[in-house]
Amino acid sequence: MSKITLCADIGGTHITCRLFDLDTLTFTHSPAVTKEVNCHGTADQILNSWAEALTEASAPTTVNQLHGIGFAMPGPFDYPKGIGLFRGVNKFEALNGVNIREALARRMNLPDDFRIRFLNDATCFAIGESLTGAAKIHQRLLAITLGTGFGTTFIDNHRPVAGVHGIPDDGFLYHVPVGDGIADDWFSTRWFLSRYEAATGNKAQGVKELAAKAINDPLVATLFDEFGRNLGRFLAPRLSQFHADALVIGGSISGAHHLFGNALDTALQQDGWLEPVYISAMHQQSALSGSASLCDDKLYHSITSKLPA
Repeated sequence: MSKITLCADIGGTHITCRLFDLDTLTFTHSPAVTKEVNCHGTADQILNSWAEALTEASAPTTVNQLHGIGFAMPGPFDYPKGIGLFRGVNKFEALNGVNIREALARRMNLPDDFRIRFLNDATCFAIGESLTGAAKIHQRLLAITLGTGFGTTFIDNHRPVAGVHGIPDDGFLYHVPVGDGIADDWFSTRWFLSRYEAATGNKAQGVKELAAKAINDPLVATLFDEFGRNLGRFLAPRLSQFHADALVIGGSISGAHHLFGNALDTALQQDGWLEPVYISAMHQQSALSGSASLCDDKLYHSITSKLPA
């Protein structure tokens, strides 16, 4: 009997669901289902939208015939218990303190022992890249997401690693001090927008806009060089200490890799880290395959006691 799993990626404005075969580590031919969600809505509105999308995506089978449901869920969240901790984060606040596992099982008429499991969305992306991405040939890797924030997950044999090899206890690097701030301030959209405004007196809407300007504006191009150089200097000693044999880059800023990649590679090599760097081609697909893997009991139980918050 195949282990067909329903996987879900939770975003601030949507949910995307798809069926995944844990035996072959491939998506089924059934299409993905994406449904808009009002993250400022009531608990019933949010949960009903999620349940409707999950039920629709479970076709052609039925939900209770599935091996389980895995969620790539943004924090703050109590992942083992399935309880939302969304307070003061301007999203899903109606779900603060709600047992989402129980609420969805009730709406979808699932038995109490049905597998419904949750993990941080950046961590799911990293696990998915290690299972189905170009870096799957490597055992130890660091997967980062560059966007509105700086996501990082260290992976060893498809499992997130934390609290060893100099890695913080929660497994993340976003809060590590850098300069006069933290890594999240330096390796995210905020850095580009603030540096551009400081250099020109003008405001930009996002990194995509700046990437378009960089083609003809040497000043903007230098910002991408600076970003890549800073990122490489920050990551190189941590990659070496972890003995990582690959770096995977995802997130919206990864689309501008052609502008900062050379500076990043140079900084990594100057610090002695010479392993390959992969730019994710899977993006959300990796978050989905990673969340599906949570329904693999052996993998899930091996990381339950160390789930990043």
